[in-house]
Amino acid sequence: MNPEVKKQPVCLSIAGLDPSGGAGIIADIKAFRAFGCFGTAAVTSITFQNTQGVFGAVHQTAESVRGQIRPVLDDMPIAAVKTGMLPTREVISETARSIAENKLKNIIVDPVVRSTSGFDLIDDLALRSLIDELFPLADLVTPNIPEAERIAGIAIHTESDVADAAAVMRAMGATNILIKGGHFGEKRGVGRIARDFLFVGETLHCLDGEYFETTATHGTGCTLAAAIAANLAIGNDLAEAVAVAKRFVAEAIRTAPNLGRGNSPINI
Repeated sequence: MNPEVKKQPVCLSIAGLDPSGGAGIIADIKAFRAFGCFGTAAVTSITFQNTQGVFGAVHQTAESVRGQIRPVLDDMPIAAVKTGMLPTREVISETARSIAENKLKNIIVDPVVRSTSGFDLIDDLALRSLIDELFPLADLVTPNIPEAERIAGIAIHTESDVADAAAVMRAMGATNILIKGGHFGEKRGVGRIARDFLFVGETLHCLDGEYFETTATHGTGCTLAAAIAANLAIGNDLAEAVAVAKRFVAEAIRTAPNLGRGNSPINI
């Protein structure tokens, strides 16, 4: 080993595999690399998907997920963790146990509930486990509007509703919450602004960016959460990490390669 070479921060993605490369662990590793981090991963589910939809999945067992995570933790210092698709209660419990027992830090929980194409990725019992076991361990939880509605049990039509949903999630154990507003701009008429709502404790930071009329949205949530994790790993504070990650995803949407016949992946 060359002592003059600066070690890269190591990030771990615990998420599903998208064979088309737009979402899941492949997108996460690309986002980690974009910010100078080394990406590692544990596969929770092998999905059958492309830009047009998700057609099925083979979920991994808790033992399989543990078997993937353990050697990585034994060998490398993990600077940040991003969780994505955690399809079963058993996998969620194993993920939470690995995080807690190893005192891992900079935990970004993307509560993946449904794919861009509308495929349900988690049932109600698993979602309950996600809330109870992972929310209290997370440095940031990153639901989009539909996910926040399902988690909080609140229909979100206004920015006041967003604050109410965040309050419910804080009561569930989430310390900091980023409610992604892309669907808000799309369906609730916030004009050309893509507004995300970052709650650091009870303090709200509104992050505004350009709203793109595009179908190039495959993997945006995965990429944003992974980019936030990477920015925490390199030393940015939470607010700066979110702001930098948001700009990164916006540029990736703007320059999307328009691949496939459905929702194109973004340019990462």
